[in-house]
Amino acid sequence: MITRTTPAHAPELLVRDMTVEDCEAVATVRVRGWRSAYAGLMPRAHLDAMSIAEDAERRRGFFAEGNEVVNVVAERADLGVIGWAAYGPYRENGGRLARAELYAIYVLPERKGTGAGRALMSEVLARAGAAGHPDLALWVLRENAPARRFYARAGFRPDGAEEPFEVDGVPVPEVRCVRPLTPPAAC
Repeated sequence: MITRTTPAHAPELLVRDMTVEDCEAVATVRVRGWRSAYAGLMPRAHLDAMSIAEDAERRRGFFAEGNEVVNVVAERADLGVIGWAAYGPYRENGGRLARAELYAIYVLPERKGTGAGRALMSEVLARAGAAGHPDLALWVLRENAPARRFYARAGFRPDGAEEPFEVDGVPVPEVRCVRPLTPPAAC
């Protein structure tokens, strides 16, 4: 599926399925996205140790395996891939639930505010809804205020679930947010 979207303040943006050829670009988006989004929230040494080459190789392995994860990229003709999102089945206690889970959504730090994140989110919401998932859940660092605002604008609300998460011995707790994808049944 390919979606074209043209925000008023950005050249034409293409949201499309990720291909194996995009692994290096997506790894760059992910690593640079982590370093930007989690600066001050996670240990700097952990963020600095992230490797684009290793991340790209891991992504190539995911493609070779084949799985239920849906990966989409946001691309501009003049810049290439500037954002990436991935979602798939929600996993809990070793089982899969009917809901979907947004695993990741990142945009190159210098491309934030250009509509790429909103376009990726719109595509993920549309695809997950069309696949019949009743809702979409995600986990976000409790202290990541910019990400929480972005998700709130997209209709996600905390549902009260929290998980401990630790990076190099530093606690960085996460909260779960959920957005319905299908309207409630009529009476």
